[in-house]
Amino acid sequence: MNDSKNRDASLSVVIPAYNEETTLATIVETLLTIPHLLEVIIVDDCSTDGTRKIAEHLAHQHLQVNALSLTKNSGKTAALKTGIAATSGDIVIVQDADLEYDPREIAAVIAPIVQGHADVVYGSRFLVRKATRVLYFYHYLANRTLTFLSNLLTNLNMTDVETGYKAFRGNIIRNMLIGSSGFGFEIEVTAKIAKLGCAVYEVPISYYGRTYQEGKKIGFSDGLAALCLIFRYNLFCSLRSSYKQAPTLIAQNPIATRVATPTALPVRLDT
Repeated sequence: MNDSKNRDASLSVVIPAYNEETTLATIVETLLTIPHLLEVIIVDDCSTDGTRKIAEHLAHQHLQVNALSLTKNSGKTAALKTGIAATSGDIVIVQDADLEYDPREIAAVIAPIVQGHADVVYGSRFLVRKATRVLYFYHYLANRTLTFLSNLLTNLNMTDVETGYKAFRGNIIRNMLIGSSGFGFEIEVTAKIAKLGCAVYEVPISYYGRTYQEGKKIGFSDGLAALCLIFRYNLFCSLRSSYKQAPTLIAQNPIATRVATPTALPVRLDT
């Protein structure tokens, strides 16, 4: 994209939040300082602490912040579906409500989209390593196993499908039909962007992981569910059933990605 396009790029940040009263305000205040920001959409997943009140207070303080709430605890994917549907930005990124991912790195994560190279960007914790807290080996092993199996069926050479930082062109993620629950979002969207033929990039990110004592929520059962979803969404889900209508993609011609305004390609949903 040219310089005017870079300046005009609009970013929607979706924050699914469940019992994150100690970190939510810090995350949002940092997000409000990043480039290209259009809106921050917080979706409270029926928290039992003060998360909802903090979200509403932030929305009252800042015009760019919108606070939404689910009527019952429904999981991360349900919160993300609600938040994504409310976005209007050219780019949509997911931001966890804890402090495991640093919002100041979002500019680097979305750069391949802003520059016209990518449709989707994942922030990888396993590329050239930045600051990464050393924690659970079994989590690392599970993540690498899930990533390998996902790659086997998508034919994408990803390093971190379970990353919390995923950025999308807005028309792609808003048109995606998301049917999973719990923490299924990560696996489902990876399968569906592969079916669409998106230009996918990864960039290295820092990771400041939490222990269970500090509030980490994902567990063994979520890993088993993700394993099932890899087969479900790669083998038993068609492109037609993955999107409401055909999104446009950037041109797949390498030369086209270097010109000022990449050509968008229509996608057929007849497979």
